[in-house]
Amino acid sequence: MQSALSPSPSVPEGVVPDPRATVLDLFSGAGGMTEGFHAARAFRTVQAVEMDPQAAASYAATFGDIVHVGPIGDWLRTCEVPSVDVIIGGPPCQGFSTLGKRDVEDVRNVLWRDYARTIVRAQPKYFVLENVGAFLKSSQFGDLRAATEPDGLLADYDFEAGLLNAADYGAAQARRRTILIGHRRDVPSPGLPMPTHVGRHVTLLEILGGVPLRVETTDLPERRTPVGGRSLPGVFSTSELHIGRTYSPISMKRIRSIEDNGNRFDIPWELLPACWKKHTTGSADVMGRLSWHKPSVTIRTEFFKPEKGRYLHPVEHRALTHYEAALIQGFPPHHKWVGSKVSIARQIGNAVPIPLGKAIASHLARALAD
Repeated sequence: MQSALSPSPSVPEGVVPDPRATVLDLFSGAGGMTEGFHAARAFRTVQAVEMDPQAAASYAATFGDIVHVGPIGDWLRTCEVPSVDVIIGGPPCQGFSTLGKRDVEDVRNVLWRDYARTIVRAQPKYFVLENVGAFLKSSQFGDLRAATEPDGLLADYDFEAGLLNAADYGAAQARRRTILIGHRRDVPSPGLPMPTHVGRHVTLLEILGGVPLRVETTDLPERRTPVGGRSLPGVFSTSELHIGRTYSPISMKRIRSIEDNGNRFDIPWELLPACWKKHTTGSADVMGRLSWHKPSVTIRTEFFKPEKGRYLHPVEHRALTHYEAALIQGFPPHHKWVGSKVSIARQIGNAVPIPLGKAIASHLARALAD
């Protein structure tokens, strides 16, 4: 994994230049958005930037040695920013997520500024920013809009934004995210992609129907790979992630008591923990069982814990495996993974669903071709 992009060599005589549009992926994670753009077959990623070494290692194992590992601010100070056609990325959103307590002073809330500074230096025709739904109502969104005013940092750009449901674009997951597509003012606005699957959402059965119901192991394969002077678990293929966890006897009794589409309110009183006996209202997704005939709920970073949401398998008495979660996110078999079980789960949960990324990429490919 590199720290700077080397200048592209001139194309040798007789060699046909690569016609695909160029992409820079910021806050890339394990590469969900890049995977979607590559699936559209009209783009090639020339560099990525990711701070988490394990996610960056997964990205490098899948897409090659094009990822800078470290904070984006350091990258901007020390490295050459390539000129590209499109910038993609999702600045971390935990500070204004609707999950848990919001922190308006969270330093991660201002990372969009580094994203904007990269736009100024790379001068792409288009950029795509992905974030949680709450971003649309945040002060940071207002600041970003203000940056496109005549005297702002992004005065040469404008954008459109909306709340898109990944299930409406072919993902087997009802995941609503803010998608912002910007354009340089000298090119037409592409707008947002039109939904393709409204009224015919992809179901879990369509995605997981061929996955073995039985889970044979709770551990990743015994394999290590060197990353930045450390030895990390990996490299693993997506299909090697069909791993479960060990449940206590009381947990298994609770899980077995939950019927189709049920949740923690189905658990008999005598099996409830004391904290749930005191809280008879609240989320109906906790300890929820998924349905074969619907898309999944949003795959978050702790999908392997039934107590964290509606993550119980439709018919098996267990939570989703890493493999199943990756498939729901749309990751293909060739995608590679590096890291611990917890790290890989975080990489899967933080990713942009690949079908949504592909829909955005296909939309921009048409705009670039006009």
